[in-house]
This record gives sequence, C-alpha cells and structure tokens, in this order.
Amino acid sequence: MQHEFSLAYAQQLDSNDKLSHFREQFYAPYLQGKKAIYFLGNSLGLQPKKAQDEVKTIMEGWANFGVEGFFAGKDPWLNYQQKITPLLCDIIGAKKEELVTMNHLTVNLHLMMISFYQPTATRYKIICEAKAFPSDQYAFQSQVKLHGYDPEDAIIEVHPKEGTELITTEDILATIEAHKASVVLVLFGGVNYYTGQVFDIKAITAAAHKAGAYAGFDLAHAAGNIKLQLHDWQVDFACWCNYKYLNSGPGAIAGAFVHESHLSNEVLPRLEGWWGNDVANRFKMGDTFTPTPTAESWAMSTSPMMLLATHKASLAIFAAAGFNNLVAKSKMLSDYLFFVLNHINQAEEKFSIITPANPDERGCQVSFSVHKNAKAVFDALLPNGIFADWREPNVIRVAPVPLYNTFEEIYTFSVTVQKILKTP
Repeated sequence: MQHEFSLAYAQQLDSNDKLSHFREQFYAPYLQGKKAIYFLGNSLGLQPKKAQDEVKTIMEGWANFGVEGFFAGKDPWLNYQQKITPLLCDIIGAKKEELVTMNHLTVNLHLMMISFYQPTATRYKIICEAKAFPSDQYAFQSQVKLHGYDPEDAIIEVHPKEGTELITTEDILATIEAHKASVVLVLFGGVNYYTGQVFDIKAITAAAHKAGAYAGFDLAHAAGNIKLQLHDWQVDFACWCNYKYLNSGPGAIAGAFVHESHLSNEVLPRLEGWWGNDVANRFKMGDTFTPTPTAESWAMSTSPMMLLATHKASLAIFAAAGFNNLVAKSKMLSDYLFFVLNHINQAEEKFSIITPANPDERGCQVSFSVHKNAKAVFDALLPNGIFADWREPNVIRVAPVPLYNTFEEIYTFSVTVQKILKTP
C-alpha cells in the first residue's frame, strides 16, 4: 500500500475505518484538558466504559444475596467463568475446554511448570529467549533450583546474532536440535516485550516435540494482539496477562491454556485446590480431588468476581468487533507507523527501528532506539500529550491498538517526534 505523509491522508484512513466507533467505548486520559494520545496498550490497556457496570452488577449481587450470589441474581458467580471462556476462544485459538481464567501470569507459569517441567538426570534443560521478561527469568531460575539444578547449566538462552536485536527462527530451531537429548521444556514468549518481535510459535512447538520436549509460551504481549492458533499448533500450555491488549485493568486476572491432549492425563502432576474440583463435587466438601475435565482443573482458589467482571466487559467488545477484523486493522496501523517513522528519519538517521519490518513478525508494538539524548526525547513526549514507554538504555516503545487508536494519532505522533528531534 502506498502511504502519504499528511494529516489529510491519515484522516482519510480513519474515515474508511469500520472499527472506529469502538474507540468511544473506552475512557482515555486527558492532559492539559485535551484527550491524550495513548500508545501504551502494550503496558496497560484503557478502561472499557462498561467495566464499571459489570463490577456494579457483582457488587449488587453481593449486597442483595450475600453468599447466595454464587447461585442467584443476574449473573450467578458459580458459572461466571463459563460466560467468559467462549469469548476467549477466537483470541487464543483454542477450544473452550482448554482455557481457564485464574491467578496472575507468573503464578500461572509456575503452576504450568509444576506440570510440564519434570526434569530427569538426563533431561533437565529449559530453552528460552534471551531478554525474556524478567519475571519469566525469575520463574525459570527458581523452578530449576527447586529441582536441584544450576540455572547456569539448565537454562539455555537463544541470543540474537552479534550486532542485531532479533532472534531468528533458524537459531531457535538449531538450539533445540543441539540440545535435543537434554531439553525437557521449550518456553518462549509469543512476542518479545522489548523488540516487539513475534516468534514462530508453530515452528518452535513442532521442533520441541520432535526433540521430545514440551512447548510452552508466555503470551503476555501476544494475547489480544496477534492471531493465535494454540490448539491447531499443538502447543502444550500457555499463560498470559489480561491487563495489556485485553484491557481488563491493572493487576487483572490472568489466563492459561492447556492442550486437550493433556486434560485427561491422570499422571500429569499438578497442584490441586478446591476450585479445580469437578463442580458436581465442589460443594460436597469431600477429601478426594476429582479434576474438572477441562483446563479449569488447574484452578485452585475461588474466582475473584470483580476481576472477572472487568475482564468480561473488555472481552464483549472484542467479540463485537471480531478478532480477525482487529488483527487486520492492527497490521494497517503498524504499517502506517513504520511508514511515518521511516519518513521522518530519512533525511538524517536519528533512530533505528528494532521491531521486524515484516508484518508477519510483529504485532501492534513498534520499538525504536534513539541514537542521541534518547531519554530527553522520550521525556518530551508526555508534555506533548503522548503516552509511550521507555526501556533502557535508549528504546521507546509505542503500541497503536486497533480498538481505540487512530491513524491521525500516528501521524500526530510522528510530527511531534520530528519536532522533538530537531530541538537543540
């Protein structure tokens, strides 16, 4: 598509956008009395306006029914999960039986690793990406040490080639092949939080299985961002948070996926709790655990209803928009962002885009490293009404998301960056 660097062109793209009205279903921050440009959906999504109504419904049920709210009222709490799970199927690419909404991301990673990281004397290694999100690294290290292994030996990181920022699929697959006799788990991000690079989940999963290992993924920056087909790709498990692209609030409840091939595996170890017990037996208070025949058998504690309510409000908007439509718009937004950034950088290169140029290897987020006075450039964005994100040593991350960002905002952002870069 041949783009133009002009306000009129950006406004024309917005006028042709059939999803533009969803923007009005979100609150947006204001700066100096003017609606800000919010490019931080990769860190914390905006609040759906219906979220407060959903929470109010839960609060009213609590007020009117007390503990009977599990069984009475407009939305009985006992079956609330069953209303959320179908809304996730298209987003995650999964059957509803393979999905559970519970806990928080790192907690879920630990729970999944209890089941899928079962090292032996010969198979004990985890293969992951270099520069994985720090909390993931802490989880990997603690799980390895819990089993008595040295992280320096047991954790194999795949690095970008020297002088580059991105990890090639070929290097990932070669690393799996090189350690095929000792790897027990391959655990990657779906999208790297720093560069915005989308990893080839299908190819990584196939290589892990060929090596005799499980394949798991942290989808914190992938869920609600890129097209996923976890069931068809035969992914063993995945975890994600819901407060980024899925707009479910700060510290939102998280999600997990377990492939159906593992759901009836009675010898697969897991930590058990009463909320994972079959609902037919849950309230009988017996001392024998009978797992729910779904991914919900990994749930342990009573669902936090207010967190589920905000999650449901956002997922309803995704369902109304259609996830495939959102992915298509996302590609258009990031493509235009690439264009305007390259346009303002062509006269004199003042930054480098480190996110892949290939649309199939990126989602909403575009990261660029500023060559001089990077922090000063970033610090000038907020006074100009733009929310973006900073990562040491010199990277600015921006994420125009299809539910509430516009092409005009991307143009305005580029003009603002151009002005800041020209400032002495």
